[in-house]
Amino acid sequence: MTAISPLESIHKKGTFGDHHRRHETDLLKISEIKNLSIVQVVQYKRSKINIKDIRIDNLEIPIKNSTVKSNNETRILWSAPRTYLIISKKENIISIIKENCIDKDFAITDISHSRAVIQIKGFKTKELLKKGSPINFEELGINQCAGTVFHGISIVIDSVSVDSYNLLTLRSFGESFYHHITDAALEFGYVGI
Repeated sequence: MTAISPLESIHKKGTFGDHHRRHETDLLKISEIKNLSIVQVVQYKRSKINIKDIRIDNLEIPIKNSTVKSNNETRILWSAPRTYLIISKKENIISIIKENCIDKDFAITDISHSRAVIQIKGFKTKELLKKGSPINFEELGINQCAGTVFHGISIVIDSVSVDSYNLLTLRSFGESFYHHITDAALEFGYVGI
């Protein structure tokens, strides 16, 4: 977990864009998600462990591409074959992962400090994301994820619910990505939380 969040100096709170004559519940909600542990887990090719036998925070590891397994505190994203992103609010998630994924079978990398995470909520969220990403959002259902680009910046999209998405990008692109997102949101009006 990071002490200084990637967007701490630029994320603004308040109401912005075309919010006049609209009820606040109809506006997009944009926030930075802080204090997350983000861990990449890669199963070595030589590993004989059946991934179906592994549980992390009482969650199965997703074996189908672009799927997400989740509970209230942890989300496990299928990232690539034998590669997973584990995103959790639990401070001890790395210990939990290491208990279940031994070193000889898995590479475990804490990437918490190298990612910026933006959450967007609201019924116009898909329309906002369509402005900068080539992905078909009508096919991206709840608890699915995808790697894509937004205005040329590589991102991971995690579909949390019908109108709520977590967007992960490299920390070094965080400010540019934030500006692209908030610029695209001006048309719909948004609340910075």
